[in-house]
Amino acid sequence: MRAKLKAGFRTDIGKMRVVNEDALLVLPADGLFAVADGVGGSNSGDIASRRAVNGIEEFFRENPVSEADGMEGEVRHDWFKDYFLRCFRKINQDIRNAAAIEQDNSGMATTAVAAYFDGDIVYITNIGDSRAYILRAGEITQLTEDHSYVTDLVNAGTLTKSEAREHPQKNMITRALGAGAEADPDFYRHDIEQGDCVLLCSDGLHGELTDEEIRSEFEKESDLNSVCKLLVQAANEKGGHDNITIVCAAG
Repeated sequence: MRAKLKAGFRTDIGKMRVVNEDALLVLPADGLFAVADGVGGSNSGDIASRRAVNGIEEFFRENPVSEADGMEGEVRHDWFKDYFLRCFRKINQDIRNAAAIEQDNSGMATTAVAAYFDGDIVYITNIGDSRAYILRAGEITQLTEDHSYVTDLVNAGTLTKSEAREHPQKNMITRALGAGAEADPDFYRHDIEQGDCVLLCSDGLHGELTDEEIRSEFEKESDLNSVCKLLVQAANEKGGHDNITIVCAAG
């Protein structure tokens, strides 16, 4: 039985963009949340991100997770992994089909991160550089890994994490929905404890604020919508170079 979830969210155009290409999904009664960020520099990023979050909800409605009832442990884990792989691959094809029909949408793509709360476990799927974090007992931990050029360099030992934050190509992603014939998302499972908060965000937040700066805003407010507002303000004060979208969920 899933505990009743509290949620907060906010999206903001930032200080440099003329269009908000981010989108979000907040369904606390269903335990389902998502953030998508249309790829900058490509056509119709706002359309791609909306298709992503709408597609996640549509897949969830058409393919009830109740099919996993009775499954436990690794069997249940593997079922959800396949579930979200099928979901993201369907959305990937839908975006590519829409791009092929309308020339103005040619090449459109989007990042996405989704979280589903299943009792005391949260399942997370991501593609691109939209992230998931968990805040627990005053500490923040990044749960996802960015699919980006600088992350590859960090993993190869060529860059440090601090150098990656200042790299001129830090926004270059290596995977996205709509960008290739097959979507290749990552999948994570994380145990949830009472008082934990899961944060989903676009790179408009983590590109401006360090993990410690994000964590510190949670010390100022207990209301999740108020925290989201503070985070947006802080990101804009740092420059607001991109759209900023935040979704928080806690038991």
